[in-house]
Amino acid sequence: MLLNNQMKLEFLSIPANVAFARVTVAAFASQIECTLSDLEEIKVAVSEAVENSIIHGYENAADRFIRIYAALTEDTIEIRIEDDGRGIEDIGDALQPAFSTDSERLGLGFTFINSFMDSFKVDSTPGHGTVVTMSKRVGSGVARISPEQ
Repeated sequence: MLLNNQMKLEFLSIPANVAFARVTVAAFASQIECTLSDLEEIKVAVSEAVENSIIHGYENAADRFIRIYAALTEDTIEIRIEDDGRGIEDIGDALQPAFSTDSERLGLGFTFINSFMDSFKVDSTPGHGTVVTMSKRVGSGVARISPEQ
């Protein structure tokens, strides 16, 4: 598929940046003819992945970085969220609904991502970080920017 636009973003692993990440990716995704429901689902998926990086990957250390890469094709957004945190020991366990290593959490983040996105993958190496890759097909096409703008 033809790539229409792409972005990358890097920010500190602080809770205030969860909202920043979700709004930024939603604004980027809005270049495709999305429904409000599509945008809300994208925002929830991004929020969950970024929160996982902050809480589980970096254990709330505020001096680390999270990276987001996103690409738009005619009718799809692809998103990759990366951290260099502690990684996930057992991805199979982590993908189970209600699994959490923190007793104060519901353990539904990956479940939400999986239900809201069309594809979803987690790659992780203990001690080296986690990459969450997801995509969603939306709308009927991209509002194209003319070369003169």
